[in-house]
Parts: sequence; structure tokens; C-alpha cells
Amino acid sequence: MAAREMALAAYRHVLRSARIAFEGDSIRLTAARSAAREGFEGNKTLPPGGEAALSGIQHAEGVAQILRENVVQGKATDSDGSKYKLRIHQETELGDNETLMGGTGLNSNVTGKCGQL
Repeated sequence: MAAREMALAAYRHVLRSARIAFEGDSIRLTAARSAAREGFEGNKTLPPGGEAALSGIQHAEGVAQILRENVVQGKATDSDGSKYKLRIHQETELGDNETLMGGTGLNSNVTGKCGQL
């Protein structure tokens, strides 16, 4: 795949991931779209196929993955803000800090994505 097509695919992945991560939050979604657009427009002068362009594409794909799997939004469910309802979606990566650090504790077998436990 040519560098231009790879960059367009990465841009679409970032936009889709932002839509998943910020569904129902138009302010954050608009900000994420603007940041993606600015980032890609800032790199459009890079030579296609160059190391910097390929590095930027990899960075964008990484951002898309983090948005899709690791960003969870919460909304306060009571007046004092002590309880939150989290919007966990199909692609949210589930786990705990212990699994990320390679722990062997009681909860270290909790990994995967929603619906895959």
C-alpha cells in the first residue's frame, strides 16, 4: 500500500476510534477530530514513503488503538460526584494494573475485551 493510502487509512482509523471513544460527547468528539486534522495537515509536507511519514502513520495508528481500547468516559450519577457510570463499549480493553505489570495475584487472569471474558 502506498504511503498516501496508508496515511488516509490511519486518518480514518483515528476518526472512527474517536467516534467510538467519545460517542455522545460532541465537545470531546469535535476536539478530537480537530486535533487529528491539525496533526495530519501539519505532516502533509513530509515526503511520501519517508521515515518521518511512516513514523507519523504508526503514531496515528497507535493513537487510534488507545482511543478505541483504553479511553473510557464516566458521568456522575449523583449530585456530589462520588459515583460515576462508565461507558464501556465492545472494544474496551478490560484488565487491571496487576495484569499490566505482569502480576500473579488473584485478578491477574482478567484480560481481553468486552464480551470476550
